[in-house]
Amino acid sequence: MVAINSKKHFNFGENHPEIHLNSNLKRWFSRNIGLWKSNRTYFLDETQKTYNLIMNINIQALENKSEWESHYKFTWYPEKKYSFFDENPQYKEEGEMRAFLRGHQLIRENFYLSNVEGISNIKQVDEHEMIFESSYKDWHILEHTRLVDSDNYRFRVIYSWNQNKLKIIENHHEIKIIK
Repeated sequence: MVAINSKKHFNFGENHPEIHLNSNLKRWFSRNIGLWKSNRTYFLDETQKTYNLIMNINIQALENKSEWESHYKFTWYPEKKYSFFDENPQYKEEGEMRAFLRGHQLIRENFYLSNVEGISNIKQVDEHEMIFESSYKDWHILEHTRLVDSDNYRFRVIYSWNQNKLKIIENHHEIKIIK
């Protein structure tokens, strides 16, 4: 009797694990496409203040140069004028970030608190939640994003350390407005 594949050599293509992970990430990111109303709470270490504000976030898929890289554009702007941005000028009241997936990383054109480009490593918790871990300059950021109720809601919690001291904690409860 001849065993099937008796050489114990599997040929799934050159980058099978990357392709599998990349397709999972692409699918998860595609579920986030649309306009979101983001109800946010910021806890800031330096001021010992808590701020509540509403932002709009638009996530768009962009034309891909490579079938293995999914490109996205994130834009944000406040629902109304908030004193938060006057009191905390390091936060961008509105802006745009472009990014693309490469393997298990999100390559960012810039970060929210800086114009520095960089990489966020991505860990998939399950089909609904991803964890993004980023470091740039003196910042270390840990972000959990979970899709809920057939992708109509998202919950995000973000922890930001500066020089190894926890400085910012953010909770975002988001509702998809336009798909």
